[in-house]
Formats: sequence, C-alpha cells, structure tokens
Amino acid sequence: MNPGLTHLQPYPFERLATLLKEVTPATDCSRIALTIGEPQHAPPELAKAALIDALDSLGRYPPTIGSETLRQVIADWLCRRFALESVDPATQVLPVNGTREALFAIAQVLVRAGSESAVVSPNPFYQIYEGAALLAGTTPHFIPATENTGFIPDYSALTEEDWARCELLYLCTPGNPSGATIPEATLQQLIQLADEHDFVIASDECYSEIYRTGHSPPPGLLQAAAAMGRHTFERCLVFHSLSKRSNLPGLRSGFVAGDAAMIDLFRRYRTYHGCAMPDHHQAVSIAAWSDEAHVVQNRERYTEKFDRIVPILNPYLNITIPEAGFYLWPETPVDDEQFAKDLIAHCNVAVLPGTYLGRTVAGHNPGSNRVRMALVAEIDQCVEAAQRIANFLQKG
Repeated sequence: MNPGLTHLQPYPFERLATLLKEVTPATDCSRIALTIGEPQHAPPELAKAALIDALDSLGRYPPTIGSETLRQVIADWLCRRFALESVDPATQVLPVNGTREALFAIAQVLVRAGSESAVVSPNPFYQIYEGAALLAGTTPHFIPATENTGFIPDYSALTEEDWARCELLYLCTPGNPSGATIPEATLQQLIQLADEHDFVIASDECYSEIYRTGHSPPPGLLQAAAAMGRHTFERCLVFHSLSKRSNLPGLRSGFVAGDAAMIDLFRRYRTYHGCAMPDHHQAVSIAAWSDEAHVVQNRERYTEKFDRIVPILNPYLNITIPEAGFYLWPETPVDDEQFAKDLIAHCNVAVLPGTYLGRTVAGHNPGSNRVRMALVAEIDQCVEAAQRIANFLQKG
C-alpha cells in the first residue's frame, strides 16, 4: 500500500457531513447550500450543440495529446487573454480532464519519492495539493495566507533551506477560498526563485475568468514570465479549466500549458495513466474556449451577486468583496464549526468551516474562525441565504 494513504485527511465535505449529522435543521425553510464550488449557472447553449454534433466520435479512442484543433484554440486563447507573443500548440499545451486530475498528477511526475524534498502550497488550500504531495511520497510544506498579507501566502517566511528542499510550488491565483490574486511582480520573484533553487511552479488559475465586471483581469504566471522575456516559460506550468469559466463542471475539461520539457514529461505519464480526453468533450471544449460572450455574461452574474449580498451581510460580518472567484471568506463571531452548525439549525444554510480548508502550523490554522460561502446558486437563492444569515445574526 502507498504509505501516503495513511496520512490523507478526510475531505472537507466528508468532515462537514460528520459535523452536521447531529444538528437538526430549521424546519421552516428549505436547505440552501453554499458549500461546494460547483457552478449552478446553466452551461452555454453552444456547448450543448457541440456535444450533440460530436456524438459520432464515441466509436474512437482519443489521443492523449488531444486534437490539433483543440490545442490550437487553447494556444490562441492564452495569447489573447494573457497578451503572450506565442504559445506552441504542439509542445506547450496539453488538454486534461479537469484541473483536479492534472494538479494531482503533476506531482507524481515531478517529485522524487522518498527524498528530502517538499511540495510547497498555500494554507488554506485546495486539498488536492496536499494529497498530491503525500501520494508522491514527499512532504507538504504550507505557507499561511492571512488577512495580514492580503490572503496571499507569505513567501518571505520561507528560509533558504525551505526553498532548497522545494521541488514543486503550487500557486492558486485567484485564491481558493479568499479570491486574492498574486501580483505580477510577486509571480516574477517566484520564477527567479525557481531558477535559483531548481523547482517547478504549478499555478492553479481555474478562477482567473471570474473577476468583477469593469476590473482588470488577474495576471497569470505565463504572462509574468513573458514580461520577463521568458517566452519559453521555463519552470512554469499553468492549469485552466472550463468548470468555472463556462459552467461546465461535469465536462471535466481543462488544460496545462507552459514549459515544453515539463509538458512532454506529463504527456508521457498520461499516456500510461490512460486519461485521454474523449473526442466529444474536446468538441465542446473547442466551442467553449473559442467564445467569450458567455464568459462575460457569467462574470456579470457573479458581480451582481456580490453587489447585492455583501451589503446584506456587512453589518454583521467582517466581509469584503474578493478580487476574483465566487467565494466569500468572512470572519465568524464564534468558532467556525459552531457557526456552521448554528446556520443549519437556525437558517438551514450550509457553509464550509474554514479550518477544514487549512492545516495547523506552528499552533495556528489560518482558516479558523472563518467560513467559505460559495455563491454558485442562482442569485435569488444566494440573496435569500444572505438575508437568513443576517436575520439570525441580528437576533443574536
């Protein structure tokens, strides 16, 4: 048995189910879930049409590398979105079945099991980063991302020895759960550190297209590299997905792009891993990456949610509109687990305790006394949830 399995902690939603098992929900209203970051907006019609048109492809094995058309469409999108001079679709792009699978698998490719190395990630974090490190046979090293640092990991806290042990650095920008975006200058400093200490940067950018209408789009790692004159993106990999951008979580479609040498290693691994994207999923992906109109509309809907919901909650919670993403990350007036139980008992609104998204380091879990609220439901439901929470806190 892989010894890393013994170190895996229960997934956040498993912990939440256990926590709420003994809580009696409020009976005067139906449950509103603000827990899982699963978009509830309707998928774009163009995606449905593309899927139907491609059903004949069910009789063919898809290639691991994906079709030339899909890789070209992704390369073109990257150049438009991040102002890149060029991206080679043949060597710098690899379609994947959602970023979750790819973010996990990249550690299995790049990390030396049993060495004194480490995988560095933010804290709080997307749980896949930790699982990927443990099952790759190495140690996760967490960097706190707190309000004091604008919810961006405090990379200055790492010592020379810490950096020397790092083989893989996970970034999440915009961040989950805070929505904070890492500035381009910081990304460039991390690239310089990668050169100095010989590690690879894996930047999870799946929330990059959900930012406030009228605001500048968040910068990306490849964009930062290109601004340094590094158009071959050495040591840099980015992970993007259609789940959030295009409301297609069930499609399981994304891509990894960047350093051609790393992409080639990952392609070889995936050839044996057996995880090629089905042709009909590729057809939908081509349609989605080629269109921005539905993305703009999606962004406007999230912007409206924040504009309507934050004023309702602000009198009672320390809460701010994030730079990007669709989460709220407020402080709680009591312990975060107790707050989650109280909301079920009094409002029948489900939220995720922040401690479930973090790990205790040096006696402190940076997710403690916070909860994550995923504003993924339709706007009326989100507003109703906010009003229920506000009414409960007002009475308390």
